[in-house]
Amino acid sequence: MTEALVARGIDVTLFATKDSRTTGNLAGVCPAPYSEDPTIDAKVWEILHIAHLFERAGEFDLIHNQADFVPLAFSRLVKTPVVTTIHGFSSERILPVFKAYEDRVHYVAISDADRHPDLRYAATIHHGIRLEDFPFDPHGSEDLLFFGRIHPDKGAAEAIAAAGRAGRRLIMAGIVQDQKYYNEQVAPALDERSVVYRGPVGGMARTNALGSARALLHLINFDEPFGLSVVEALACGTPVIACNRGSMPELIDDGVTGFLVNNVDEAVNAISRVGEIDRAVCRAAVSERFTVDRMADRYLDLYRSLLG
Repeated sequence: MTEALVARGIDVTLFATKDSRTTGNLAGVCPAPYSEDPTIDAKVWEILHIAHLFERAGEFDLIHNQADFVPLAFSRLVKTPVVTTIHGFSSERILPVFKAYEDRVHYVAISDADRHPDLRYAATIHHGIRLEDFPFDPHGSEDLLFFGRIHPDKGAAEAIAAAGRAGRRLIMAGIVQDQKYYNEQVAPALDERSVVYRGPVGGMARTNALGSARALLHLINFDEPFGLSVVEALACGTPVIACNRGSMPELIDDGVTGFLVNNVDEAVNAISRVGEIDRAVCRAAVSERFTVDRMADRYLDLYRSLLG
C-alpha cells in the first residue's frame, strides 16, 4: 500500500519497526517486530509506537491506521482525520471501542461480509496484491492444495477428507497454529503419498505451491473477513473451492473462478468439476478486481473525499 501511494506521488510516512524497508519516509521507535525479538514487550512498544505517530499528527493531512483499535483512543487528542481499516474482529468484546469512536474515525471494511451491523463505515475496500509477484501457471497439476494456518477455522481436516474421497493427493502448507488439532486431525493422515505437509513456505516455494495446484481447498469453518490466499491462488490461475461463508462469495465467482460449497460432500463434487474452470479467467478476475493498484486508487478516492 505504501509503495503504491508513493508511486502515485503521495508523500507517505510509514510508522513501522526500524528494520522495515520502504520507499516512503520511515518513522520507527521499535527496533524489530515483537515476534522476532523475545526481549521486546509488545504492550510497551505498541504504546510507544502509537504515541510516536500521534505526537507528530500535525505534520500530516491524514492518518491511516492499520493497527486495530488502540490508536482510536488517541484520535480525539489530535485534529488530523483518521482512517482505520478494520481487519476483522478478533472478538465481539472489542466492539465497544470501535463504537465509541465511530463519530471521529472513518472505518473501512475489508469485505462487505465483515461489516458489523452496529458500526458506521466510510467504505468497503478489498485487499490488493502485486500481480507480478504471482506468476500465472496455465496448467497446474493433478494435486490439490491446502494453504493456510493449521487450525480448525481453516478446515484442514475437511480438506484432507475431501481430497481423500476424490482420490487426489493433497499438498498442505502453513504454520501449525493449533498443535493439538494438528496432532489429532492432520498428522495421522500424513504419508508422503496421499497427504504431504510442507510446513510454512515462502518465496518461490510459496508461489509454486499456489500455482501448481489443480485447485485450492479453502473449506473454512468461520466467516473469514477476506482470505488473501484465495486471491493469490486465483492470480496464479488456480481455481478455489471454498465454503460459502464470510467473504468467499465476494472473492469467488461460483462456477467461473471456482466453486462455493456448503460441506465436504459438495466439495468432493466440486473437485470433479474443476476441469470446467478456465485458469486464465481466474487470473483475469484478480487483475480486474484485486490488485494493489486498484486498492490504492480506491483508498486515494476515499482520502480525497474526506479531505474535500
